[in-house]
Amino acid sequence: MTSEPVTYPGYRFPAEIISYAVWLYHVFGLSFREVELILAERGVTVSHESIRQWCHKFGADFARKLRRRRPKPGDTWHLDEVFLRINGELHYLWRAVDQHGVVLDILVQGRRNAAAAKRFFKRLLAGLRYRPKRLITDGLRSYGVAHREILPEVKHRSSRHLNNRAENSHRPTRRRERQMQRFKSSKQAQHFLSSHAMIYGHFRPRRHLMTAAQYRRARAEAFRVWRQETCVQIAA
Repeated sequence: MTSEPVTYPGYRFPAEIISYAVWLYHVFGLSFREVELILAERGVTVSHESIRQWCHKFGADFARKLRRRRPKPGDTWHLDEVFLRINGELHYLWRAVDQHGVVLDILVQGRRNAAAAKRFFKRLLAGLRYRPKRLITDGLRSYGVAHREILPEVKHRSSRHLNNRAENSHRPTRRRERQMQRFKSSKQAQHFLSSHAMIYGHFRPRRHLMTAAQYRRARAEAFRVWRQETCVQIAA
């Protein structure tokens, strides 16, 4: 019996091509037209608009599957927020990472007051079903309010200098924001960044803490999980 490539219902291109396009877009910071060019060089003729639709639909689905596969987060959570200017209005990107630099969740909000902080805390706890032993934040007072009301039993350190891990995790977002010439809406920013944080992070282990052999094993495992979760396999 001959083998046939797996396809997604309603899509004429094989799953391997679609998942490859999504991978290129999120991992390497390429535009849709650049992904179109790479696929064209490989003999695949597809428009950048189709690639946009793939990344919008399948990017979120792949990220959701990867999120289910990630290990239990560390017990120290770093929380930080940075501003995003969307259509001339100021928004804030709230982000939480553990002590290993793994992104736990992100949330785009229009405020950074106590209500916004509590909303982010509740989202974190609902999505992870774990509670940390320690929280590290910057000096924003809103974190203190949310901590006292939602996680009073957790130790809380407020220090700008201890929170570099969360601040550094914003760098990929800033690069994509510039490349995309800013986000067009808070909904678009939330949708894209939720997918990007998970897919990009999946292929970015802490290489500086690994030997070459350890990194190659981690990379191979990342690809194995990606192929499994995107159903890129040959159907017998």
